[in-house]
Formats: sequence, C-alpha cells, structure tokens
Amino acid sequence: MITIIGSGKVGGDAAMFSALKRLDDHILLLDVAKGLPQGEAMDINHMLAEQGIDVHVKGSNNFEDMKGSEIVVIVAGSGRKPGMTRMDLLKTNATIVKSVVENVKKYAPDSMIIPVTNPLDPMAHITYKVSGFERGRVFGMGGMLDLSRFRQFICEATGHSRDSVRALVIGEHGENMLPLARFSSVSGIPLPSLLSKPELDELVQNTKQVAAKVIELKGATVHAPGNAISAIIESVTRDRRQVIPVSTCLDGEYGQSGVSIGVPAVIGRGGVEKIIELELDDEERQMFERGVASVKDAVSGVEI
Repeated sequence: MITIIGSGKVGGDAAMFSALKRLDDHILLLDVAKGLPQGEAMDINHMLAEQGIDVHVKGSNNFEDMKGSEIVVIVAGSGRKPGMTRMDLLKTNATIVKSVVENVKKYAPDSMIIPVTNPLDPMAHITYKVSGFERGRVFGMGGMLDLSRFRQFICEATGHSRDSVRALVIGEHGENMLPLARFSSVSGIPLPSLLSKPELDELVQNTKQVAAKVIELKGATVHAPGNAISAIIESVTRDRRQVIPVSTCLDGEYGQSGVSIGVPAVIGRGGVEKIIELELDDEERQMFERGVASVKDAVSGVEI
C-alpha cells in the first residue's frame, strides 16, 4: 500500500498520478482535515472507474489505517504563498513533520518515507533523524521536480523534443539549487555544445525562479510536483533503478556528512541503493556547498 499524508492539491495529484500508473492496488490519502481525504478519494475513484482502472483510493483521518504501507509520502504542512521562500515555512512545518513521522514509526515501521514538505532538504533531514530509519529508506522529492523544470526550459531554448532531453539538478531544493548544464544533453549531445554560456546562464536562473513565478500566477505548484512524486514511487515499486536526484543524508559523499541534500541516486526496490558522486568543478562545488551550509543552518535551529 502507498500512503500519502496530506490531501491537498499536491497530495491529491500524487495519488491520482500513482493510481493512473497502477503503482499499487491500494492508495491511502491521510489528512487531519475532516472530509478532505475522503472527498478527494471519492473524486479520484470516480475518474478511475471511467478509465477502467482497478486501483482503490481510500481517504482517512486515522493514522492507524497506514498499517502495512510500503511507501509513505509526507506532503503535510503549509504551502508557499506568493512572496515566501521555502525557508519561511521552516518552523511551522518542522513541528507538523515531526508529529507525522512519529505516527509513521508507530504504524508503518517497515516503510520507506518520501518527504515532500517544504523546505524540502531540512524536512528530509528531520524525517531521517526522527524516524531512525536506515538512510536509504528516507529520500526527499526535490531534484526530480527541479530537473523537470530545467528540462522544459532546455526544450524551449533548443526547440527539440522533450523526449530527447536529459537534465540534472542537484543541491538544495531552493534558492541554492544547482542545475548542471554540463551533465545535461539533447539526444546525447552535451548541452554546452548547443547553447552559449549566456543562454545556459539564463536557463539556470529561470529554473531557480520559475516556482515562485507559478505561485505568483496561480497560487501553488501542483501538477509537476504530484507527477514527480509518482515518478519516484514508480522507480521503487517497479524496481526500475533509475538515477534520480533525491534529498538523502550524506555520509562522506561529496565531502559532506550529517546533512540531507539533493544528489543523484539509484532508486529501486531497496530505496536509495547507491549515491552517485559527480566530479564537480570549482564553481559547481561552491554552489553545492552553499546549499549544504543553508540546510545545516536551517536544521540547527530546529529541535530534533
């Protein structure tokens, strides 16, 4: 069973995409808001019935219903409002996430946890520490969403098919994210061979700023994060062993320890099965380390 805690727009979309992909026969939407997960589940089930898809989505306000879950996604918490940074949400959401993780430990102790709540990297680290789970069983969704945005900008800049584009974004899911043009390509052609340095710089800046733009225009980012969550779940449930940037705790990789931040990892049935270390140049490493410092500073202000 897949459990998604937080039944707002992102949680609902994550459940819908996961159901459409038939990632499990049973998906549970959990929320403290009475009626919200039940109504969301009903709506999704009606859509699935029309599609002829035999996946059952259940809504509940009872954490005990997550018993037996193999994957738990944590979306619970306050979302970004126009003008807010992800870090503005830190104290409010840390309290919520810690409480949720205690329930996961109690009712789904053998599960993998995918934190989504912002600020993503501090929440991933708090989840890891509070849960006490092996680090490979806790990996936050951040880079997967960022690379989808980077990929779209690459498509727009080159005019090539989305299917031919491969992109990579690591580091902090926030203002210090690190879109890696050197490790991105179009049908195997390195991106720097196709675009000039000013064009690449513009792509990087657009990728960093676009979430705030979407929030300004429509109030929240919904479909892209919902789909990114389902893509990570799919790599686990189908043991695809995809290389996906996820926020996981480092233990010497990239010269860092005791911090959760976005790095490329092999995601399969065992969760984070391998962290891939890239040879970063000086500029890239400085940006990565800036993100590490930001996450460490954020976590230091939260009692775990």
